[in-house]
Amino acid sequence: MLSPFSPSEFLPSDHSAVVGRLRAAGCVFAEDEADLLLSTAGTRDELAAMVERRAGGHPLEHVLGWAEFCGLRIAVDDGVFVPRRRTEFLVRRAVAARPDAGVAVDLCCGSGAVGAALAASLPAVELYAADIDPGAVRCARRNVPEGGRVYEGDLFAALPGALRGCVGILAANVPYVPTEEVGLLPAEARVHEPRVALDGGADGLDVLRRVTGEAGEWLGPGGILLFETSERQAADAVEAVGRSGLEPRVATCDELYATVVIGTKPTG
Repeated sequence: MLSPFSPSEFLPSDHSAVVGRLRAAGCVFAEDEADLLLSTAGTRDELAAMVERRAGGHPLEHVLGWAEFCGLRIAVDDGVFVPRRRTEFLVRRAVAARPDAGVAVDLCCGSGAVGAALAASLPAVELYAADIDPGAVRCARRNVPEGGRVYEGDLFAALPGALRGCVGILAANVPYVPTEEVGLLPAEARVHEPRVALDGGADGLDVLRRVTGEAGEWLGPGGILLFETSERQAADAVEAVGRSGLEPRVATCDELYATVVIGTKPTG
């Protein structure tokens, strides 16, 4: 077991000790994680504490206090949903489809990673974000750039009514894990991330159906709704989008193992 260090400059032996401890704990990418921990810790005491948290099963991003997403360093507090790399595909699709969007909404925003990435790619966009989890809202307010607004509340109820009919990009990172499958998730998610960010109800699409049911009222003509789902849920998700009056399509990325459903509001 790695013993506490005395504060001083890190030594090559520190890296070896960290790698060994992480490997013993079952961390597959121990070398890479050791590099990140060493670059983040300020002292050897701090490093030792971080290593023990990671070895104890805490998500690496919670231990570091940040995650890389779309080239940005996103602050991620304990207990907040960790942005997934596959979600970068959703951001890319949104920017490609609506580079002219004047208003973007990051719904179920978690850390605010999607909203921050949209704002970085679309500097002129007005950004609004919302989440039902108070911890996520506090975290998102640290990540959303100046001028962006973050609200606490349940889906659209959290947003200013003046946005109805004005949204160009509605990114909704809704939970989509079926309730009975939440217990099968890796412990990093199941134990350390909020259940409200994971559990999508009996078939995983409960929250999604609530979003699609109202999305058309908030989107402007040509506005787009984007959300992730699993490959096996995509057909049902597309049906829900179609029932809402939006024109659905599915985009996939094999590299990131990402499935994104996009619903477009007709311009006519």
